[in-house]
Amino acid sequence: MSRNSSYPAYDHSGFPKHWKVMRLRFAVTLNPSKSEISLSDSELVSFVPMDAVGEYGGIRLDEEKEMGQIGSGYTYFSDNDVVVAKITPCFENGKGAIAKGLTNGCAFGTTELHVLRADLDLLDPDFLFYLTISDWFRDLGESEMYGAGGQKRVPEDFIKDLITGIPPQDEQQAIAGFLACKTTQIDSLIAKKQLLLDKLAEQRSAVISDAVTRGLNPSVPMRDSGLDWVGRIPAHWTTPILGYIAEVRGGVTKGRKLPNEETVEAPYLRVANVQDGFVDLSHVTNIEILATELERYSLQKGDVLMNEGGDNDKLGRGAVWDGEIDPCLHQNHVFAVRPRIPEFSDWLALLTQSGYAKFYFFITAKQSTNLASISSSNIKKLPVLLPPEAERREIIDHVKTSLDKLTKQRERVIRVIERLKEYRSALITNAVTGKIDVRDFFPTDTYEQKEVAHG
Repeated sequence: MSRNSSYPAYDHSGFPKHWKVMRLRFAVTLNPSKSEISLSDSELVSFVPMDAVGEYGGIRLDEEKEMGQIGSGYTYFSDNDVVVAKITPCFENGKGAIAKGLTNGCAFGTTELHVLRADLDLLDPDFLFYLTISDWFRDLGESEMYGAGGQKRVPEDFIKDLITGIPPQDEQQAIAGFLACKTTQIDSLIAKKQLLLDKLAEQRSAVISDAVTRGLNPSVPMRDSGLDWVGRIPAHWTTPILGYIAEVRGGVTKGRKLPNEETVEAPYLRVANVQDGFVDLSHVTNIEILATELERYSLQKGDVLMNEGGDNDKLGRGAVWDGEIDPCLHQNHVFAVRPRIPEFSDWLALLTQSGYAKFYFFITAKQSTNLASISSSNIKKLPVLLPPEAERREIIDHVKTSLDKLTKQRERVIRVIERLKEYRSALITNAVTGKIDVRDFFPTDTYEQKEVAHG
């Protein structure tokens, strides 16, 4: 199969001339009724929340309910139905799948799904699935969404009125087979690249952890740190607790009622802004506070931002504030650690990225279902491994040089992953809209992925 092969003739709508062009309403049943189910109340069915629906395919089927437990507020679908998320941003992100292997052949799930059931005389369910995850379908659907903000949805009429080309059945199956083979190959390559990203992340953590717990001189005398999870450290290092060398400041609480006094509005940082080693300022919102509180909650250049929690990976996550926005406040879920000696800022921020500090935050955090949080008092008790100033600077410079190399490697891998994903999307769209003719495809055709992966 030539990589640029196309059909010999196209009609005025842009689809191959021998394809049937029709509105999708004539080839699918939209949102079928659960009245067709004949199961008893005690029989089990699959239960599918939105987070169980994959992006570009796949449904996690680890939850079941008895029919009698299912209320009226759920979406019904059965094996071989195609589900499409209708709410933003799930629709734009490609959430959708073909249902297979459902318990007793049927499922109930989130109301934020459209269900498309193919008319088997016209449409192959697998072809329909690929059609619904194509960029062509998603881009058109996004342009038809209605509602405000985070509540925008794709209307039923978009799906019903969508004019699409429908190939002969054997050709639909050929297209679905081609895409199943190719997307599997591409996904395998992406998974391998993702493993490489994971290894680079492990190397990053190891570089930081080794440097801040052992230093750079392997022949220096060592002593027991007194910390079970750290072990031996250079003998000349000290280990004060954080509260001795820095002030830990709480932030402003969102949503509180303010008294009838003069207020001001100012930008503020949330947990999402404070990443591991950097501050993400791509989306900063404002908060209203009392004018008299502005100085109290304002960040100073050199403050080390540390997250109170969220998921375990967010515990204590931090970075140095460089004063890019002035004034700028911080939410109560983000601590501002203000060193009493300004030169400590970079070192403390580096420690928050180390394995020993992350372990401390984990073992001292308060754990609840899917969430964890660390108190300011425990933050203050963090043992700080502290070399002399000149050695600290040498370690920081060494770590920065090493991390810069790893960052460049990571960026190259990410670019390859992005190209693979773009190629995957283009293949799907071009195949289901007839831009490429895949009828002569053989599963041994793998050169496209190789070129993308190494390009």
